[in-house]
Amino acid sequence: MDKFRAFRVHRENNKVFGRVENLNISDLSKGEVVIKASYSSVNYKDALASTGAGKIIRNFPRVSGINVSGYVVSSSDKRFKEGDPVIVTGYEFGVNHDGGYAEYVRVPSDWVVALPKGMSLFNAMAIGTAGFTVALCVQRLEENNQLPELGKFIITGASGGVGNFAIDIMSALGYQVVAVTGKPDRHQSLIDLGADHLLDRNTIDLKGASLEKGQWGGAIDNLGGEILSWLTKTVNVGGNIASVGLAGGTELNTTVMPFILRGVSILGINAPACSMKLRTRLWERLVNDLAPKKIDMIVTNVVQLEDLPDVFKNMLAGKTFGRTVVSINPEK
Repeated sequence: MDKFRAFRVHRENNKVFGRVENLNISDLSKGEVVIKASYSSVNYKDALASTGAGKIIRNFPRVSGINVSGYVVSSSDKRFKEGDPVIVTGYEFGVNHDGGYAEYVRVPSDWVVALPKGMSLFNAMAIGTAGFTVALCVQRLEENNQLPELGKFIITGASGGVGNFAIDIMSALGYQVVAVTGKPDRHQSLIDLGADHLLDRNTIDLKGASLEKGQWGGAIDNLGGEILSWLTKTVNVGGNIASVGLAGGTELNTTVMPFILRGVSILGINAPACSMKLRTRLWERLVNDLAPKKIDMIVTNVVQLEDLPDVFKNMLAGKTFGRTVVSINPEK
């Protein structure tokens, strides 16, 4: 196999940086399946990992990118054959194992998911880890008896990829969605995605009693920190909070009051560690009952490998909206 292009992250003199370079397949982490990548996408975790803003990658150099879609080139596992369209997300992909920002990837066969029938490779990465995470949120919420009848459903970090898909999917499931964002210029876009109400993050009074008036039937929280603490105080009896992200901080300051007086539950969402059985089922749901209705609105940017440093910079600065797909070997 000839050399191919990859976005590889290095650490030199305690500085982390990434660049596009030419690699051989032997340069990649070991695995039973080699895939010719068609698309990847950009997640907040990718930006943290690829810039060193978060201590995600421990061993360098590393090809980053925590998800990819493409076609199998070779496989020593009989479950996969040349030409099979597949998806890889989660596990150690793009973290402790070379990831999806490359023209070719090599992974353990147990990480590979067959592309669901009816889903394109482009849409698989438009959905990517962000949409998959929302599907996992829905699964956990359903298991804990979340229902539209419990009241308005609030989504924080609504302008990001997870937030966009959460609005799209939860509104389609019959929930009255409240979208929280600190980007007033995106209000109309969030309404177009399905939000019934908007809440400016900057107007929220985060300093309150240990238990406040119940306002929300449930929540998907992308921020953590003070916002998650506030949600525990304001979710109604029996409501659930799916905790996804930490962009707003890692600390959680609350009391036992919401849990013992209202039965509020915080559901931890760990998409990378999702079992293969559940992972496969959720991807099937994402082309059936949880299929996003407005992918064309959610994908706001399609870029090349060379564009990634600028995308990461803008994402970490809070200047991005929706999903960015990385076109590597696009389908004709």
